[in-house]
Parts: sequence; C-alpha cells; structure tokens
Amino acid sequence: MGKATKAIKVTDKRGEKPWLKKIESVYNIETKNKRKTFLIVCEGQTEEQYFRAFPVVTATIKLVPLGTSTKMRLVECTEALCENETYDEVWCVFDMDYDGDKDGEIEEFNTAIRRCADLSFKCAYSNDAFELWFVLHYQYLEQQHRRKKFYELLSKYWDMNYERHGKVKAFSKSIYNRLQEDKQSNQEKAIAHAEKLFNQHRSKPYHHQNPVTLVYQLVTELNKYLRK
Repeated sequence: MGKATKAIKVTDKRGEKPWLKKIESVYNIETKNKRKTFLIVCEGQTEEQYFRAFPVVTATIKLVPLGTSTKMRLVECTEALCENETYDEVWCVFDMDYDGDKDGEIEEFNTAIRRCADLSFKCAYSNDAFELWFVLHYQYLEQQHRRKKFYELLSKYWDMNYERHGKVKAFSKSIYNRLQEDKQSNQEKAIAHAEKLFNQHRSKPYHHQNPVTLVYQLVTELNKYLRK
C-alpha cells in the first residue's frame, strides 16, 4: 500500500503557514514600482516652463534650464549631469537661432547635434526657433523662416505682442495650457506637421533643415506619462 498523504489543515489552506504563502519576487516588485526617468536640459525659460507644465504623473522628470549658453556648452553640462546619476532618457533641447553665422554658430549647431548622437542623448532641436513648435499647433508651413516670423504668427493667434511679452516668465508658464485649451490649437496636428517637416528635411545637413523642430518627439514621449 502506498504511503498515506498527510492531510492539509484548513488553517494551512488559508495561507497561515509561511511555506504555503505566495512569495512575490523582489525583481517583480521593483519592476512594478520603477518609474521611467527623464533628464531634460534646455536653453531658455520658454522651453523650461513649457515642459514643466506637462501634467506628468507616472514618470520622473528632471528639468535643467541653463539660460543663455552655447549649444556645445549645453551638451557638455548634460554629460556632466549624467556622470553621477542614471536616466532612462536624456534630452537636449536647443534651437538654431541664426544670426548671420555669428561666431561659427552653424558649425556649433551641427556639432552639438552630432555630439548628442555620440553620447546616446536625444536631441529636440529646432531650426530656426522653438516657437515653430507652437505655430505648428495652428498651421502647417513649409517656407524657410527665422524666429521673427514665428513671433508675428503667435502675436496674431494670441492677440498680443509675443516679441515683447511672450518671454515673460508668467506668460511662458501659461503656454502649455493655452495651447491645450485654445480651440484653434491642436497638438495632434502639430505632431503630424512636425513629423512631416522632419521627413522632408532629414537627409539635409542640420543647419539646412528649415523649418524643422524635433520637439514633437519629446512631446510624444512625455504624453505617455500624463495624468489621465
């Protein structure tokens, strides 16, 4: 006759014995609790306040504004920030801001973008200005423009003097919500417009990619972690 199997008591079935309790692996717990981390380093106040307004709740964002800085200096500072801390995604945000090739700005713009790629940083560059991203919420445009044209268009859409008042901190803080709430504005169309422009120009040298903004790529990524 086979050996009798000892019956399991009711209290054992209820999981009151440690050997019957389900043990969840530490790996699974850590995986569930881990939040994606972003480091976003940008040039100016407009960019900083725009990204800071995103209602991101399921990722951790570290925003570092450098103020007036060269493109290469921005990339170097980003590299330094990554020496003591690890991030899932690292983004450098800057624009061309063309001024007649003052102090070799074209070469620096190109070099900074290439350096980002070498360091596996993502680069949300704009040519000529970050404000192109705002304009694309309202219209598609293909002509080459400098920032003054974008300022004029935003002044029209927002019924203000953007060049004079658009850089004020209080206004910069309102831009994200303004774009979300304005019935004429459409972020999905802005993403489609920006992607179309990039696909048209991506084979050209960076400084010839005009108009182009890769801000749409960062926005698309942040949108995955917004408050629902």
